[in-house]
Amino acid sequence: MAQSAQTNIKKLLLPNTLAKAGWAIVEAREDVEGVPYDVTVPKAELHRLLEDVAGVALSVQPFSDPELDAGANLEVVARIGVGYDAVDVPALTRRNIPLMIAGTANSVSVAEAGIFLMMSLARRGAAMDTMVKEGRWRDRYNEMPVDMYAKTVLVVGFGKIGSRSAKRLAAMEMNVLVYDPYTYSETIRGMGYEPVGDLDEAVARADFITIHCPKTPETIGMFNAARLAKMKKTAFLVNTARGGIIDEPALHETLSNNRIAGAALDVFVEEPTPADNPLLKLKNFIAAPHVAGVTKEAVDRMAIVTVQNLLSVLDGKTNRDNVVNKDVLG
Repeated sequence: MAQSAQTNIKKLLLPNTLAKAGWAIVEAREDVEGVPYDVTVPKAELHRLLEDVAGVALSVQPFSDPELDAGANLEVVARIGVGYDAVDVPALTRRNIPLMIAGTANSVSVAEAGIFLMMSLARRGAAMDTMVKEGRWRDRYNEMPVDMYAKTVLVVGFGKIGSRSAKRLAAMEMNVLVYDPYTYSETIRGMGYEPVGDLDEAVARADFITIHCPKTPETIGMFNAARLAKMKKTAFLVNTARGGIIDEPALHETLSNNRIAGAALDVFVEEPTPADNPLLKLKNFIAAPHVAGVTKEAVDRMAIVTVQNLLSVLDGKTNRDNVVNKDVLG
């Protein structure tokens, strides 16, 4: 009987970075075994590990046909997070395998991070810290910080993160514009914000712009040189979504010539961004290492939801809300 029961155990391939809260759920199940893997594992080794697993949780690594060919027994693929631009969704759909994301698990954290970066730019947080540490107290009036109060902020993307961001920005008594061609204007207006249909016109009005849309062929290069040129000279730009939505060389030129007041990126085209990325040398630029959705609480929430997503499929009770390729649901 013991041997028979053992054969019914399904394996889940889980990154060793998955928080203990997620592992605890797996360990509490007698019919599931968690197999750890290093997120930097070579492709050949990853393919070997995929051979006999029913589900896999992905960190940042690409996942496409070669991985799916290796994982012939895969029933479900999950991302620890909400972005999935490195995953070949059509390839999963062709095999009728659902791709699942962490839903709202880190949306609060990303919304807070975006506002933190906006406030850091407006209040010149890094510069003020350096000023005190270098004994330049008298310089504090040379370049004055600015208020966010009564300013106009443009929220690009009104999903789980963008909508939470708008709520917090409105509470700071800002005038909130929302650009999202996939959300009804009545929905946005009903929540107390101003829907905008013309992105260029909205960009020209905004004192702050915060990006919360997914990376798609439509949004890559959305903020190129032409669109950046429409921003106010006093405006600030923040991206906590995905690298590539802002054209980095164009942003560097814009900031170098002080055509906008400042920018902050938590995400870059290449990650880790090279140490010689010219943006990193600019005083009106703030960088973060793709950690907007990473807090102690969010890491636990994402681990729990990721494991629950995997198990929901294996248990025949798929959490439909967290499935990206809903075509596989039938």
